[in-house]
Amino acid sequence: MPVEGSDELKQTHEIGMFIPVIDTLADIADKTITGDALLTQRKLAHYLVEDRQAHYVFTAKDNQPTVAQDIRLAFENRQAPDYSEPYTLTHGRIESRSIWTSTFLNNYLDFPFVGQIFAIQRHTIDKKSGQETFEMAYGLTSHSPMSANAEQVLKFNRDHWGVESHHYLLDWNWNEDRCRISKGHGPENITCLRRFAAGLIKSMSKDSVAATIEKLARNVRRVFDYLRMTENSRKVILQHQSQEV
Repeated sequence: MPVEGSDELKQTHEIGMFIPVIDTLADIADKTITGDALLTQRKLAHYLVEDRQAHYVFTAKDNQPTVAQDIRLAFENRQAPDYSEPYTLTHGRIESRSIWTSTFLNNYLDFPFVGQIFAIQRHTIDKKSGQETFEMAYGLTSHSPMSANAEQVLKFNRDHWGVESHHYLLDWNWNEDRCRISKGHGPENITCLRRFAAGLIKSMSKDSVAATIEKLARNVRRVFDYLRMTENSRKVILQHQSQEV
């Protein structure tokens, strides 16, 4: 990122880039900014609420050990959830999420502008094996119960991880976080290619992105067939079309 008063650039990380990136957004007043545990930082909470009049929804993990532990203890003897979403079938799994919220620690937590804390439980049942798993996640938000009820807080969390899951797909299959391309337009170009490849595979294949990459890896002819760029692969398409007619 640029050094103020200089033409030099300095290296930074995700936390250091948060404010410069959000500064490019003209108006985020009353908007909700979500972040994973790495961004659960007091400085960023002050920036969002004080400087930009926005809200935050952050995850609490062990990079903020005291905050995370206090939230876990607050929900240790939880009763019925404040909201549970209906069970849905996705990717061979039956799953649902439930959320508990509380204002009990608003004046206790060593974190600015806490409006409520929350605990989210993900209940998953594997459709084939019947195996059940329960996963817990904890967090905090500047939203009071008046500005965001339990169902809305859960939606904020789910929408955030919808974005994170796409990044996870890129990192898992192409080691994006470990990529050392750094000069010129290289980083921008390579990430566009990865996203294009992921979208193409999702639109054309019934298999997962990882399984498709494994099948096509280091086999140029198979890639051309997959993309319908060879004469034989085009014949197959024409045969299917004629059969459908």
